[in-house]
Amino acid sequence: MNLFLSFTSLLLVPFDTFAFSESKTTNNYAILTFLIFVITTLIITYFASKKTKNKDSFYAAGGKITGLQNGLAIAGDYMSAASFLGISGLVFFSGFDGLIYSIGFLVGWPIILFLLAEKLKNLGRYTFADATSIRLDQFYIRILSSVGTLLTILLYLIAQMVGAGGLIQTLFGLSYESAVIIIGSLMIIYVSFGGMIATTWVQVIKAILLLFGATILAFMVLKVNDYSISKLFNEATTIHRKGQDILFPGQLIDEPLSAISLGMALIFGTAGLPHILMRFFTVPDARSAKISAAYATGFIGYFYILTFIIGFGAIVLLTNNSNYITTDGGLIGSNNMAAIHLSHAVGGDIFLGFISAVAFATILAVVSGLTLAGASAIGHDLYAYVICRGKTSEKKEIFISKISTIVLGIIAIFLGIIFEGQNVAFMVGMAFAIAASANFPILFLSLYWKNLTSKGAFYGGFIGLLTAAILVILGPIVWVDILGNANPIFPYKYPALFSITAAFISIFLFSKIDKESLSNKHRKLFEKQFYKSYTNIEK
Repeated sequence: MNLFLSFTSLLLVPFDTFAFSESKTTNNYAILTFLIFVITTLIITYFASKKTKNKDSFYAAGGKITGLQNGLAIAGDYMSAASFLGISGLVFFSGFDGLIYSIGFLVGWPIILFLLAEKLKNLGRYTFADATSIRLDQFYIRILSSVGTLLTILLYLIAQMVGAGGLIQTLFGLSYESAVIIIGSLMIIYVSFGGMIATTWVQVIKAILLLFGATILAFMVLKVNDYSISKLFNEATTIHRKGQDILFPGQLIDEPLSAISLGMALIFGTAGLPHILMRFFTVPDARSAKISAAYATGFIGYFYILTFIIGFGAIVLLTNNSNYITTDGGLIGSNNMAAIHLSHAVGGDIFLGFISAVAFATILAVVSGLTLAGASAIGHDLYAYVICRGKTSEKKEIFISKISTIVLGIIAIFLGIIFEGQNVAFMVGMAFAIAASANFPILFLSLYWKNLTSKGAFYGGFIGLLTAAILVILGPIVWVDILGNANPIFPYKYPALFSITAAFISIFLFSKIDKESLSNKHRKLFEKQFYKSYTNIEK
């Protein structure tokens, strides 16, 4: 079985999930919850627009978000529908091994917490390219970071739009095209009018709703099993076709190289996601950045524990239940609908409507964060520093960023419609691979290796990016599953091990060759910035 396709196939589900209940009643509850979320967030956007007067407020919410608020917002940005539906679906399918994604995602956070958060805040203002450009040539580094950011954002956006279109299509009974236009339009409104302030509060509300819904769902599962984890596990091993094997790893990936490569993509991809990294500029100081990362780690870790309970609860309550199982023994709407079905099994139509609407709100919040990151890369990095070489007015820069938001939204709508019903699972994999292979190495080495040069970073970063993209295309997911060829040219599904290695080696070699361009002025400025930053922390 293709693990990655399993995890992301929720994006392709025909969403006939509601066939087991009275769809009209169910849809009404879901619509009500969703409309409350949209109206609330639009009101927040209206008030946020009055405070979004300069690029500090547009890109970074004026640096006035607290550590707790930012921790919730980061968790909201990170806990996507794929995390909620996909991981619980994998646990339902394979048991313990279903946590392989959540473990990989979670392990990435200590890197952000201890190695990146404080230094990002100390050295940057709006995008992670600000931090890398202190000691490197801004022109080339901002081009590289912008390309990596925009590719990651667009690949992610397409996958989210396809999933959102299918879900809202079911909730409202609209055509797929209308559904995609609705999600794209809301995304444009949140970002272009409210900037980071509105996006932050959309994320916070969504995170609270998702944590609340998942907590109630897990609590109901435990209640059915007399609040006993051991009883839940025993029941699951009795019912599941793999028996005791679901309590042990090795069911999904039994090839060590693939497991290592997947783990590297999840860990270092997390630390290179532009829409996550830019959230550390919304807090007032480096200490708050570290606190927000700690809060985010706690919220996300707690959430993944809940998905584990939800997945095993789905095994116990859905397996062999004719209301949720097809005639051939599969789960209606695919394994990724396990959490949705489980909400109906334990809470009826009202709870099903709530969880369904929260799942859609989750996608809406994520695409807003993605769009803002893309607009920041275009307006701040490309326009202000590459095209205008830093000689532009703040008003023009914000205008370009807002126009970029509209353009990105239109592109996302257009591509979301084009890719209807297509297998877009590889796009999520490529997004993580690019973030891990291009963004993370440059950011990490610019912060920790004094001999890094601009040409080394530029050429090495592009080699990592191209290697990740080419290997995904030549691998089993695209070359065989999508293009229909008999055998892949590159035998592994996950290229991160190879592309990350290629990036680091290339950066090292090009930097060594390019010693002369290593400016002492840039190095001294870099060291001075660190000294100043840590002096401020101590004070």
